[in-house]
Amino acid sequence: MSGIETVLVTGATGYVGGRLIPRLISEGYKVRALARDSTRLQDRFWFKDVEVIEGDVLDPRTLETAFDGVHAAYYLIHSMMAGSEYHQHDLMAARQFSSFAHKANLQRIIYLGGLGDPNADLSRHLRSRQETGQALREAGVPVVEFRAGVIVGAGSISFEMIRYLTERIPLMICPRWVFTRTQPIHISNVLDYLIATLQLPGNDSPIVEIGGPEIMSYGDMLQGYANVRGLKRWILPVPVLTPRLSSYWVHWVTPISAAVARPLIEGLRDEVLVRDDTAHRLFPEIKPIDYQTAVRKALGHLEASEVETSLSDVIASQQGHVVPVKLITREGMIIERRALQVDASPDAAYQAFTGLGGERGWLYANWLWRLRGAIDRLFGGVGLRRHRRDPDHLRIGDVLDFYRVEHLEPGRMMRLRAEMRLPGRAWLQFEAHPLAADQSLLVQTAMFAPKGLLGLIYWYLLYPIHAQVFSGLVSGLADEAIKMKHETISL
Repeated sequence: MSGIETVLVTGATGYVGGRLIPRLISEGYKVRALARDSTRLQDRFWFKDVEVIEGDVLDPRTLETAFDGVHAAYYLIHSMMAGSEYHQHDLMAARQFSSFAHKANLQRIIYLGGLGDPNADLSRHLRSRQETGQALREAGVPVVEFRAGVIVGAGSISFEMIRYLTERIPLMICPRWVFTRTQPIHISNVLDYLIATLQLPGNDSPIVEIGGPEIMSYGDMLQGYANVRGLKRWILPVPVLTPRLSSYWVHWVTPISAAVARPLIEGLRDEVLVRDDTAHRLFPEIKPIDYQTAVRKALGHLEASEVETSLSDVIASQQGHVVPVKLITREGMIIERRALQVDASPDAAYQAFTGLGGERGWLYANWLWRLRGAIDRLFGGVGLRRHRRDPDHLRIGDVLDFYRVEHLEPGRMMRLRAEMRLPGRAWLQFEAHPLAADQSLLVQTAMFAPKGLLGLIYWYLLYPIHAQVFSGLVSGLADEAIKMKHETISL
């Protein structure tokens, strides 16, 4: 690795940084992550494989040890959440960071900024991203500055805005920026460039514009997403819709706040296209994928084997302080988690939830489960007619009423994939985590990936019923686990 031993990653809690770190680890690099609050990283699967330092690029006292033994650093920080002063914050942070990097004899800073012709009348947001790159170069440390447009990937703010607008609005009233051209690039290709830079010879400070192989308007991207999802969408452009009004609209329709949406929308008036072949000359081995493929990869978490949950979202601590109910939307997935501390072992809890369905039923409001099965059969679905293969044991692939067992971890977890007719895709997951002696945390997670506006209407229309049923179910499982514990003792 050309002498590179340790790399510093700033913005580790952000979208790009959080995906870059595991890639660096897999490539054999030692990673030091700089974060203002290290607890925000503790649920990452790679947390134990990195050195985490708490620090703030705006506080010089916290940067003194961050660069010790570091050969290269990734600068993946922006201050859009700092309000109207974000530009000043960005420049101050970049100058301070590069100053410490120079004192530490850092070999290279790698920065991810924004595409846009610097000679054009760029939006304040894009101008700030490019001036941040210049501020990083002022101290004399070599800087490789990548400039990208829309990054396609689940969790990217730009892509999530496209996703939510397309999913939720059949007829989209859009301002003129819908015809602005860009070159979207998938997150995996962005990471390819960022990592390959560590092997780049020399001490030059090139500006590298990166993008996918297609030049598309934002309208093309909306329609391309709709095509992948099998949705019919219509776009009605209007001559007047200010960035402020557009940001309020995005705020109302999507989980993205107006404060974040507004600078992004202001930037949508600028064409962000790759204007030279520097990326190809420096990195000829990297071949960016097309937009349709990028969207399919971004939606890969909707595939059965790629749904993930995080225990840290449920447990406040291991002292029994449990968040009982949590409803969130993450990357297009609606997730409702319910958790109970149970006076029974994880094995007893596991035995309780793997015994659901079939002749035993669902422990609460069985008549509602049977009604749901009857409605499903009425519309040509599987209903409840399949029951289960074995009353006491399950294996991956088994049918369980109108679910299928998708994943099992003996003594710990079961995930079921719904096979009834739905305007979207749904899963029901159960976990049993050890706490104190003979105690466990029972976690029940309902996940729904709605398809279009109908999917959202379905979820929120039935949510009061689902909330009651799932609340009763997790309580019933807790009681069942305690019952099984006592039966085991009596034996």
